[in-house]
Amino acid sequence: MTAITDKVQEALDWSVAELGVTGIVAHVQDESGNWFGSAGVADLETGRRREPADRFHAGSCGKAYTSAAVLQLAAEGTLSMDDTVEQWLPGVVSGNGNDGGKITIRHLITHTSGLWVTGWDRDVVRRFHTRAGWAENSRYVWTVDELLKVQLSKPPIFEPGEGFAYTNGGYHLAGAIIEKATGRSYEKEVERTVIQPLGLTGTYARPLPEAGLRGQHARLYSRMFIKDGVDPAILTTQNYEAHLMGPDADPVDVTDSTTFGWAAGGVMSTTGDMLRFTRAMIEGTLLPPAQHREMWATVPTTDWIPNTRYGTGVSQWTLADGSVLHAVAGMANGSAAITMGTPDGRRLVSMNTNCDWNWFPAFDRVIEAAFGSPYLRPQ
Repeated sequence: MTAITDKVQEALDWSVAELGVTGIVAHVQDESGNWFGSAGVADLETGRRREPADRFHAGSCGKAYTSAAVLQLAAEGTLSMDDTVEQWLPGVVSGNGNDGGKITIRHLITHTSGLWVTGWDRDVVRRFHTRAGWAENSRYVWTVDELLKVQLSKPPIFEPGEGFAYTNGGYHLAGAIIEKATGRSYEKEVERTVIQPLGLTGTYARPLPEAGLRGQHARLYSRMFIKDGVDPAILTTQNYEAHLMGPDADPVDVTDSTTFGWAAGGVMSTTGDMLRFTRAMIEGTLLPPAQHREMWATVPTTDWIPNTRYGTGVSQWTLADGSVLHAVAGMANGSAAITMGTPDGRRLVSMNTNCDWNWFPAFDRVIEAAFGSPYLRPQ
């Protein structure tokens, strides 16, 4: 251990003792080598500790894999970032003021399409973000057509290219375009273009019908359920947390459920693989130079994580000391995952909690320990 990893371990222990996270890991990679630390447990029933081989649901980290696949297809000449959705999916993005002829693939994967934010769909909230709804629908198998139908059920919120709105539906459309352009499944194309070239032996894109995680994994625990009696219609990015069940609520084991993440967040991985993937995204060792520049052509975010900029599935986070980290970040039921590195790739840290509460202050403490400064708070 080094002075830095000593501090990271202290941050992990603090997260369990003071924040009540179930289990947390941090995998540090720098000039000193690789170091893995953990605190808490992988399984509340057995008390097993977290291990480097544990797979976890990487949540929206999957967006970076989708973007990398799209950019590889652009490099191969299969598609162009300036292609419209209408060119690849004729008639799909229409109705309620939606127009696929105005939206490009670039708009989809930079969250600048103007598409409505599907996370606030009332039916989705009732069925999957309340305890009663989740108990009934935890093994529900979504289809791509259903995912797109939800996305297009409401009007757009701005014209393409005129703002930022973080929405899963844009990535579901990107996944559908990948399938149309290649004639292969989204999962197989991510395997071909990203996972195999990088040798990510612990990573896979999970098909919609599949539940749980393959191989060794941590159990996933969730408290991210809306309180009973809350009308989903009132939920916004600003008030969402205030309407969640509190810290005294018993966590629910959500490990063996299906999800609707797919191309917006269906990747399962390990900290070691996330380090390798994120380093490749930072250093440009997977994508050709033009596509690497495209990936990091960032835009300011709105109603997302403050003081960040978004590229194509990747983001830049500003720390309190003014330094900037490059990140691949995601959250899913029962799991939060962020891998961050310096712009030169000399130091990276991959973090995961196998619970979905208090992850932000936990990761912030690890970031301060590893990089010397906490995250810049909203002004």
